[in-house]
Amino acid sequence: MLHNTKCECGHQNPVGTVLCESCGKPLDDEFGTGPLEMRYDGIARRSQRENPALIDRVWRFFSSVKVAIILIFITLCASIIGTIYPQENTFLNIDPSVYYENTYGLTGKLYYLFGLSDTYNSWWYKLLLIMIGASLIICSLDRVLPLYRALNKQQIRKHMSFLVRQRVVFQGKLPSTSVSAATFINELVPVLKKKGYRVHTDQTALLAEKHRFSRWGPYINHIGLIIFLLAVLMRGLPGWYMDQYNGFLEGVPVKIENTPYYLENEQFTVEYYTEEDLPTEFRGQGRAVPKLFETKAILYECLEDCESTDPVLNKVHEQNIQVNKPLKYKGLLAYQFDFRETIQIRSVNVSLTNKKTQTSYGPFILNTNSPKESYAVGPYVLSLKDYYPEFALNDKGIPFTNSRTPLAPAFVFLIQGPDLAEEGEVYIYFPRDIDKQRFSQDKLNLAVANTIDIGVSSMEDVGISQFTSFLNIRMDKALPYIFVGGVIFMIGVIMGIYWQHRRIWIRIDDEEDITIGAHTSKNWFGIRKELSVILGKAGIHVEPKQLENGVRQP
Repeated sequence: MLHNTKCECGHQNPVGTVLCESCGKPLDDEFGTGPLEMRYDGIARRSQRENPALIDRVWRFFSSVKVAIILIFITLCASIIGTIYPQENTFLNIDPSVYYENTYGLTGKLYYLFGLSDTYNSWWYKLLLIMIGASLIICSLDRVLPLYRALNKQQIRKHMSFLVRQRVVFQGKLPSTSVSAATFINELVPVLKKKGYRVHTDQTALLAEKHRFSRWGPYINHIGLIIFLLAVLMRGLPGWYMDQYNGFLEGVPVKIENTPYYLENEQFTVEYYTEEDLPTEFRGQGRAVPKLFETKAILYECLEDCESTDPVLNKVHEQNIQVNKPLKYKGLLAYQFDFRETIQIRSVNVSLTNKKTQTSYGPFILNTNSPKESYAVGPYVLSLKDYYPEFALNDKGIPFTNSRTPLAPAFVFLIQGPDLAEEGEVYIYFPRDIDKQRFSQDKLNLAVANTIDIGVSSMEDVGISQFTSFLNIRMDKALPYIFVGGVIFMIGVIMGIYWQHRRIWIRIDDEEDITIGAHTSKNWFGIRKELSVILGKAGIHVEPKQLENGVRQP
């Protein structure tokens, strides 16, 4: 059990201190019982408190390196399991509850039910990252603050028991009785400084130290990892991270969710290989192989009415998108990854005609993507009561839509105006002639067919989209912070690998008895060899291996 003990040097040490923060005297062991544990210079840490309170117990749990390793291992295993099958966000328009079972069988079903199909966005995975971050912070604070205080309080003249219990020790006599202890110490100062040491003296005692900054390497690592984890967690904030797959019909601006931007596929171009250009193994298969496909894209920023069907847009960027040549704008990326030939009616520029007076009003535009709720056309008002992108009738003659894609659009209007009933008349308009014939538009509009007609004068008034371009929309505002965390982590690694914190303590007693203790964070042979060279220049010749704990000068 550790006690709060006042050292014989007069320094009052906190509870849990193993070595006196001032002179280094062991507070719990007898003199000369083996090399000292110098990992944290014997400092007292909060995690070592006796009779800890609840907060101290939580602190102790997260300050444990063993707990940190277990958390990292669990997270690593979860990350590996998350790669067994593709994650949900790698697909476009799938039902994961059905897809995984149909594709991978029972294991796929279990994979989905246990939430592994969305591992990296799950609450439990993020909780693991938060716990790792908490462990890193508490582990660092529990050690680095007391260690900093201990290293800045070092006393030059260390206790004898501290010196002789280092792993590198020398005890002997001064090389010449004619040289005083103070003179010998002063002669060692330039030798040590030439080796890169910072030297402090106190009459017949000396402390030489270099590369103390390397002791902070592991804590710099922790800072880098903490920044990295915070950046990963920030990806869950709205607008910080996006990785979605969207289809963009030609000529239709589409809102990019969680951003103020709309993107329009103004024109899609595809170029196919000729039969002669194809490799031999692909020839004669009657298959069209695309050589190049490109989206002429326009990016808009919404200024007003962003959630309405008629937002106010301002063009901010224009770029052609090809495979591996994405659109880039203020961190927003749009990658080309697929296309589909889908001939769809995008818009219809129609006119309303009063058959009795042969007067036409308009034209006005019907947008099949997001039609307006009402249209004022001359003396008439058309209120959109229903819209069916792909019109169909069930067995009972009730209309419904097969999909949200405008393959066979139908507009249901309530028309009010001259020569019509006061409450208005219902009119169903089909832009495609084939749909007018298939569903007998005149019969459906029997009440007003002899009075009102809505139509186009030519096919030039019909906007057709031939292609749908599929783009991968990405945004990652956290990525710079991830890089910063990685760079800081590598700085810490380099600090810890390429430099060693070395200290040499020397004290001379009775004007002739010299005792030297040395410590390093690693590379013990290196410090023994260096100390051997330093002593040799001072007239004390000793082999490096003789400096291993306790060898005395003959």
